[in-house]
Amino acid sequence: MPDKDLYAVLGVPRTASADAMKKAYRKLARKYHPDVNPSNREAETRFKEISEAYDILGDPEKRKLYDEFGMASVQAGFDAARAREYRDQARAWQQTSEPGAERGEGFGGYTRFEDIFGDIFSERTRRAARQRGADAETEIEIDFLDALRGVSTTVTLQRSDECANCGGSGADGASGRECPECGGRGQVRMRGPVAFTTACRRCGGAGRVDVRACPHCGGRGQTVTTERLAVRIPAGVETGSKVRVAGKGAPGMGGGRRGDLFIRIRVRPHPLLERKGDDVYMDLPITVTEAIFGGSVTVPTPDAAVQVQIPPGSQSGRLLRVRGHGVRHLKGSGRGDLYLRLMIHVPDQRPDAVQAAAKQMEAAYGRNPREGLKL
Repeated sequence: MPDKDLYAVLGVPRTASADAMKKAYRKLARKYHPDVNPSNREAETRFKEISEAYDILGDPEKRKLYDEFGMASVQAGFDAARAREYRDQARAWQQTSEPGAERGEGFGGYTRFEDIFGDIFSERTRRAARQRGADAETEIEIDFLDALRGVSTTVTLQRSDECANCGGSGADGASGRECPECGGRGQVRMRGPVAFTTACRRCGGAGRVDVRACPHCGGRGQTVTTERLAVRIPAGVETGSKVRVAGKGAPGMGGGRRGDLFIRIRVRPHPLLERKGDDVYMDLPITVTEAIFGGSVTVPTPDAAVQVQIPPGSQSGRLLRVRGHGVRHLKGSGRGDLYLRLMIHVPDQRPDAVQAAAKQMEAAYGRNPREGLKL
């Protein structure tokens, strides 16, 4: 994995505090969030880079390893203790008194510590990564009410599978010749204070050279197929939520298990309902008579219609709480509440009788309702 400067991605110095890191991330995330930049691929890519950078630098342990080893520290199978051991051995080899040691001779042609460490470590981490497939991610959009209630849906994926012909190696096993460097073993023995073996640089550990690409996968080691996957979206998700589907990511190499699929949720807005946390808000129109005298009205909710009592003398904007008719908590039991915002509606038609009643009502005001309206 090529190194990248995650501090530069967030626009902070390497000495930045955790709070400074968080502020920088939030500022950039707001700027490049997909909701703010719909259909903008460049902004979406930038948002993913920012999220990846903060996922690493925002975690004290991950940040410490990144500062020491770079992007290699986030690869699957990374072992910090073993990496330090290799690094220390390589430094010792550089200082050995063997003839040609200062030039790197006697170590398979390596000339710098970074070369020997990078080759040994990257080869081992690549092998470790092949044991488990990478995680995959996709995005779906669902209806507001489906997000509240939960829904079963179908996701269409284009996924990679290990090539059945070459077993994921990408090579035509019947072609090529024995590697003259390692004698077909795929490994060579390295000298130094601690003797060990590593993958042959010439054949990459395959034991053969001049091997043709697999005709079925073109040397990629994988083939692409389309799959329709039935998934259950739990009640309570919101935009940004992720649903994990185990074993539906990229295939593992060398017999390893597949990675996982993460489905990122985007929720369409609702014309009548608004979500705040696990509570739901809705404007409830009422008549002038209901506002003055009160009354019982039927209100639709995400689950079923309920009867709500309007208190006498209610004003526009008053909130009524209906307990337990909000969003189900994703973690733990229970759910939020439904809040009804009362909105007084005057009659659309105003015959003489209505106008006369309105004038009598006007006389009932004891004071100007706007007399306290001052800035």
